[in-house]
Amino acid sequence: MLEHTPGMNDTELIEKRRALLGPNVSTFYQRPVHIVKGEDVWLWDADGRRYLDCYNNVPHVGHCNPRVVEAIASQSRQLNVHSRYLHENLVTYAEKLTATFGGELSNALLTCTGSEANDIALRMAEAMTGKRGVIATDATYHGNTSLVSQLSTSNPPAHGFGLGQYVRHVEAPDSLRIDDPQGLRFAAKVQEQIDALERSGIGFAALIVCPLFLNEGFPTQAPGWLRPTEQVVRAAGGFLICDEVQSGFARSGSHFWAHQKQGVTPDVVTMGKPMGNGYPVAGLVTRPEVMARFRGSYRYFNTFGGNPVACAAAMAVLEEIDQRQLQANAAKIGALAAKALTGLSAKYPVIGDVRQSGMVFGVEFVKDRTTLAPAAELADQVVNALRERGILLSRLGRHKNTLKIRPPMTFSEKHLGLLMQALDEVLAGLAP
Repeated sequence: MLEHTPGMNDTELIEKRRALLGPNVSTFYQRPVHIVKGEDVWLWDADGRRYLDCYNNVPHVGHCNPRVVEAIASQSRQLNVHSRYLHENLVTYAEKLTATFGGELSNALLTCTGSEANDIALRMAEAMTGKRGVIATDATYHGNTSLVSQLSTSNPPAHGFGLGQYVRHVEAPDSLRIDDPQGLRFAAKVQEQIDALERSGIGFAALIVCPLFLNEGFPTQAPGWLRPTEQVVRAAGGFLICDEVQSGFARSGSHFWAHQKQGVTPDVVTMGKPMGNGYPVAGLVTRPEVMARFRGSYRYFNTFGGNPVACAAAMAVLEEIDQRQLQANAAKIGALAAKALTGLSAKYPVIGDVRQSGMVFGVEFVKDRTTLAPAAELADQVVNALRERGILLSRLGRHKNTLKIRPPMTFSEKHLGLLMQALDEVLAGLAP
């Protein structure tokens, strides 16, 4: 196993990163953390200090999960090869994965990253509709290929958006500032962009959204909030693509997939980060006729997608979720977190809203509860103050003023207590 270079301090390590990897390689926190070890919900830095991981969804079933580690090691000792050879792991995993959907979402395609999966989903929409227009929210992120990077307004391409104006953006939902309890306003905004794409001659192919709108700040929404938008998309002959890279694999607590909580049936569901618990596994699930059209329209092959080791890791993740009842744990911890955060909001007026959906929760900070002006600077201070106390989390949303607490699914009531105590103490010292 690669260890950190003995005697290399953090300053030297940062300088080496810059020299060898180039400028602007991002790190978390004002004082980056030099991590050398992980176990379950804990991380250790090079000095031996322990941190409670309240952020990382990649180690979905815990850092260095023994079942996943053994599955990877065992299959690696036996064979790892691409999928042009026959191997049971690929079809066995695809069968178990698609069983979590039911209905017509019964075909799977495996990749290495969520970016690849979203890229393919957009090509599927083009193949099925014969059109290229794509709609996304104006505060989202769906990956970093040349195509899907254009969906993110936070990292605009050097030469502008749109690949010929194929990409259009709609206002992201905001339950604190936008009154839209039934999702009718959002659906109307999507309809406006559909109409614009059709008038332009480009045509409407697909809407792509995270069902929980996580990057947008995971606004509070009633079950079924997305149904009016689904109806608009269907009426226009377009595709609904649900990006469940962050929201899937039981994280919402009430359902295995967040689109099920929304009461919608996507044409394509994409997934990634948590799928292999750190081993690069991603993919998508769709209907047989969509997969057949895609396979007939594109010559597609992924050397590492669906390899035996990747499938072994991914299967171990599904087994852990099932056998350890982690979906029920997400529902339980999420409800307790919402209660605790609501209690803190009564103490600290800077908390403008409490957000929670299963094992993803947080608060939105505001300067004033009347004006609802975003308090992004305070959110940054809270994140960095918690880091100094051994608690790792982050912030997100259009204004970067919402705490993003998205721990491994093994996060327990005890861990939640440590987090809430630290958050209370930090707010007592920072909040005006």
